[in-house]
Amino acid sequence: MKRIKDEMDLLTRMMKAIAAQAGPDCEVVLHDYEDDYDHTIVAIENGHVTGRKVGDCGTNLGLEVLRGTVSNGDKYNYMTQTRDGKMLKSSSIYIYDDDGQAIGALCMNWDITEYINAGKALQHITDVSPDDAADSEVKEVISSNVNDILDAMIHDSLNYVGKPVDKMSKEDKMKGLRYLDEKGAFLIKKSGEKVMEFYKISKYTLYNYLDQSQART
Repeated sequence: MKRIKDEMDLLTRMMKAIAAQAGPDCEVVLHDYEDDYDHTIVAIENGHVTGRKVGDCGTNLGLEVLRGTVSNGDKYNYMTQTRDGKMLKSSSIYIYDDDGQAIGALCMNWDITEYINAGKALQHITDVSPDDAADSEVKEVISSNVNDILDAMIHDSLNYVGKPVDKMSKEDKMKGLRYLDEKGAFLIKKSGEKVMEFYKISKYTLYNYLDQSQART
């Protein structure tokens, strides 16, 4: 396969089959990475689950795959949460071209909020216990707006460093920027402007710190 568009008929029919089999609480999403990351969704079934639609953005997990931070980003049966509090049981598989480059992703998000709320009698349906959750924890930010994803990544970088920005040394800021780079944050269009504002650095300093961080890895 060279492009997602070349196999749209097959992929969308697969999506319809999955959605029909799993029911209306299972969202099925197809991402195409050929264009800007702001608009990766090219097909979706049961979009009401997350409130997304065709033309919306991908998630932070896709950015890591595109950045090359992870070689195999496929993940199965992991838990995530929407901004409005829905608990989702998700799986994501990535689609590669003939040269091994990620060109898209097929993702399934099953809303199991009602099952969780039903209590222990239905706990086996969720396939998640405290021990399992610790072993398979995946943090995914699902939003229709790529800026929400970037905001979450910047917040995570602050937690990663463990200090407020006004208390950070040069090394601390480099550590935070390296974290963002490895997570693929700078693949988001105009992300540098928001990161510079948050870390209170200039454009020159941003690229200088990134170059120094990459030289050390």
